[in-house]
Amino acid sequence: MAVRQPPGRRAPVPLPDGFLHLAGHFDAAAQRTLLADVAAVIDAAPFFRPTMPRTGQPLSVMMTNCGPLGWVSDRDGYRYQVDHPVTGRRWPTFPAALTQLWSEVTGYAAGPEACLVNWYGEGARMGLHVDADEHAPDAPVVSVSLGDPALFRIGGPARRGRTRSLWLASGDVVVLGGGARHCYHGVDRVRFGENGLLASVPGLAAGGRINLTLRRVTPPG
Repeated sequence: MAVRQPPGRRAPVPLPDGFLHLAGHFDAAAQRTLLADVAAVIDAAPFFRPTMPRTGQPLSVMMTNCGPLGWVSDRDGYRYQVDHPVTGRRWPTFPAALTQLWSEVTGYAAGPEACLVNWYGEGARMGLHVDADEHAPDAPVVSVSLGDPALFRIGGPARRGRTRSLWLASGDVVVLGGGARHCYHGVDRVRFGENGLLASVPGLAAGGRINLTLRRVTPPG
């Protein structure tokens, strides 16, 4: 028998096929260990402020990368490159925990090539978007949350479609595979200062959220 919704209420938007939320995948000890590795990445490749193509409008997040390739956004467009746009140095290598995570949750035929490290400070957000700059669109996107809780929103392949929101806590992992890989998603807000995990990272003691996004850029082989 079909379930009837109360008058005035709409059925919740179903999560897209291929979406996986692994709540608490990294426990407290594993979060601290991973954060120490991420702090070393930030020390070698400092955060920079990305800007929108053409307009030069700055994004509200700060970012850096690790791995063979790094994602960059500036007036010249969105792209992957082998070096830091400010220092000119190669990106640092992946923390071992991230390559292990990729193997555990994706089953993909090749490893990740880029890890985008975003820091959401007070008031930072990320508008709805689709990760579309990769030449391996069949490879899942894997993200890890560290620090303050974030309100994540995901919809469908059309920008103006209905969306669904869920809170991501520190240690949570999200996998966008299958159909979800091509769905619009973003972060509406962060409960800044609620989680003290980032206090050990120079410059981030006030709080915020670090999001690590693993991607495969080129097709296997």
